[in-house]
Amino acid sequence: MSDPWNFEGESPTLGHPGGTVTLVEGSSFCISGRSGDFMPGSPQGLFFRDTRFLSRLELRVNGQTPEPLAAAVPEPFSAVIIARTRPRPGKDDSTLMVFRHRYIGRGMREDIAVRNYADEAAYCSLELTVEADFADLFAVKEGRGVSRGDYTTEAHERGMTFRVKRGASRRGVRLDFADTVHIDGDVATFEVIVPAKGTWTTCVQVTTIIDDDEIEPRFLCGHPVERATPGERLQRWRRDIPQVDTDHDGLNTVIARSAEDLGALRIFDPDHPERAVIAAGAPWFMTLFGRDSIITAWMALLVDPELALGVLQTLARFQGKEVDPRHDEEPGRILHEMRFGDSASLSLGGGKVYYGSADSTPLFVMLLGELRRWGLAREAVDQLLPHADRAMAWIEEFGDRDGDGYVEYQRASDRGLLNQGWKDSWDGIRFASGEVAKAPIALSEVQGYVYGAYLARAHFAAENGDTATHDRYREKAADLKHRFNRDFWLEEKGYFAIGLDAQKRPIDSLASNMGHCLWSGIVDEDKAERVARHLMGDPMFSGWGVRTLASDSGGYNPISYHCGSVWPHDNAILAAGLMRYGFVEAAQRIVGVMLDAAISQDGRLPELFSGLDRKEFPVVVEYPTSCSPQAWSAASPYLFLRTLLRFDPWIPHGKVWLAPALPEWITHLRVDRIPLAGRRVSIEVDNGNVKVDGMPPDLELITEARRPSTGLHDL
Repeated sequence: MSDPWNFEGESPTLGHPGGTVTLVEGSSFCISGRSGDFMPGSPQGLFFRDTRFLSRLELRVNGQTPEPLAAAVPEPFSAVIIARTRPRPGKDDSTLMVFRHRYIGRGMREDIAVRNYADEAAYCSLELTVEADFADLFAVKEGRGVSRGDYTTEAHERGMTFRVKRGASRRGVRLDFADTVHIDGDVATFEVIVPAKGTWTTCVQVTTIIDDDEIEPRFLCGHPVERATPGERLQRWRRDIPQVDTDHDGLNTVIARSAEDLGALRIFDPDHPERAVIAAGAPWFMTLFGRDSIITAWMALLVDPELALGVLQTLARFQGKEVDPRHDEEPGRILHEMRFGDSASLSLGGGKVYYGSADSTPLFVMLLGELRRWGLAREAVDQLLPHADRAMAWIEEFGDRDGDGYVEYQRASDRGLLNQGWKDSWDGIRFASGEVAKAPIALSEVQGYVYGAYLARAHFAAENGDTATHDRYREKAADLKHRFNRDFWLEEKGYFAIGLDAQKRPIDSLASNMGHCLWSGIVDEDKAERVARHLMGDPMFSGWGVRTLASDSGGYNPISYHCGSVWPHDNAILAAGLMRYGFVEAAQRIVGVMLDAAISQDGRLPELFSGLDRKEFPVVVEYPTSCSPQAWSAASPYLFLRTLLRFDPWIPHGKVWLAPALPEWITHLRVDRIPLAGRRVSIEVDNGNVKVDGMPPDLELITEARRPSTGLHDL
């Protein structure tokens, strides 16, 4: 079996988002059809800790499948599914409706209600067909068959239990029914009389079993739903996050959806329940990722800096300790992803860790530096500095494989990822001719992140009075910036190469990677205008956003994963980079079309969508296997807000930059309760007038845009 992280195929299509119901809670998720059923032979089911515990759940009433009428998701972890039974012969309408209230979290609870609108009592036979294949998440994702193993089923009073043993792994799932039920194999049958104008209800409890331990579900039959942990956590999240009000109705809708999705994608480790980390996205990535979680936390600083702290503390806990080519582990390296398929523990420490990422390690240091700038938890940030130093050592000793001053990647064995930047599909890095580049590869954006890491470490040293360390990293940053602008710049094309290949040849296709270099500040100002012009030109800009690869490049495919599609998080970073270098209208344009795309998708930005031109196709063309919700897409609207506000705190130096640059289509914007330096700050922009409340009195408010070259000049 292939390892989960080096899967090079495509996930199974879940169907149109309107035809599926996806629920998430921690490391649990559930995918069903609009009817609420899990259909056999599909990627649907109830998943927990990277295992599918239920692969089939079909409800029939009087021998027929009810007709779906509506499905709603009032909370990220709950759904209400409404159906009606088929009309009886000779009748135009049905008098029976079926309501399924579903709640997930470490298992599942489902409340089933049948309402009878007729004037006489109705006999009902409800059949629930259940199957449990205990498939590994990646067997489902890759569409592979599942070995049956040593499989048993047993019926017990008011319930049924399924178990499997495959090698050392043992999994099980138990269903308990609140009412008298007849069990025959995998079918549970209720025979009931529903009173005239009355309702019959029951509750089904699904408990997962890992090894021999039964994991208590978050939602228990007979207990108030609103008192369950997921509901209480979500209510606290809603109370604490900043509130946004604007005259742009679409922006209000998108921000509200983003807040809900970010709250739902948080994971809490029982070993450290006070720490929240962020899962990468549903359905296939409900786990901790290095790069994704760091970038999401950065984007969400406007919402909750504590989320960034939890991400950093957790990643530091699993920082690489030894050289292990099986997992691409190296001392000081920050993980790429964590998986739990064979884990018997609920702790994050029970997961299997893979480290094959070139960018998560410098991004770790960048985010730690940004947390210091926001003035959060000085002591907690200081405790992470030794981990930052280990990360810096990895950059210089292992990341720079050949001593040329650039961080490259190459997998240590065929178990690892071929490409280890954010465009990590096997064909994601190409020359303009379409030729796929060969490792080791030094990516342009990774050098930008390393530049940011050098600056962050120099700032920490300056604060601590460590002149030698400050000077060392300042000089390394200056040298890297000089060499990068020399070696990656393609003068004849007017843009930066994606990277350098194994022969140090510039990988010359026009791609979005260089926009990340604007964000990190590594680009010389005399080159920035040409970079911006290329990013916003027709080959790159689809009308719905900037493509990952230009439409006139070899290998362009608008419905590929990384070679011509549009990624919202990529565009959020590009907009921030363009704004940093003073390209205000370009940044505003990206924000505007991203909001258009989100509004057309019920307020939610998916993981990615097609790069087809908006002038040709005036609707967003979906990418069929895109994750939704997805963490850094959900966080992107908050980076849009920060970009438009040009909000940039530097608390240790007593400064906050705030120079709003709202587009003409937003005349009013108010953001309340922004967490900053232990206070809550409100910013209001109304027809160009700016009002700030709650700013700590010892901070200097600078009402002009921060210089794009800030970094070396501020040291």
